[in-house]
Amino acid sequence: QVHLVESGGGVVQPGGSLRLSCAVSGFTDSTFSAYAMNWYYQAPGREREFVAAITRAGDNTVYADSVKGRFTISRDNAKNMMYLQMNSLKLEDTGVYYCNAARGGRGSWGQGTQVTVSS
Repeated sequence: QVHLVESGGGVVQPGGSLRLSCAVSGFTDSTFSAYAMNWYYQAPGREREFVAAITRAGDNTVYADSVKGRFTISRDNAKNMMYLQMNSLKLEDTGVYYCNAARGGRGSWGQGTQVTVSS
């Protein structure tokens, strides 16, 4: 399994923006570009939910309806990095955000980064 580390979380007011990063390392028999990448989040007291996905080459993306038009997922295969640009943040976006690397039916998770949207 690869190692994922999220960063960029924090406290922001409604309507504000944050950019999350996910650094991926620990490749043994593959490279970062072999992994489809995803963002999930877990709100307090709720199950982990899908936020966004990006294909291995970064040429296709999918978003949860709740974040369409506000969040943008991207990746830099040369730097082994994935990002989530979060704009127009809402109170309900509060939670722990996790990055996920998927390959061959298996997934690896980071430890998460806390995003708090509060007035």
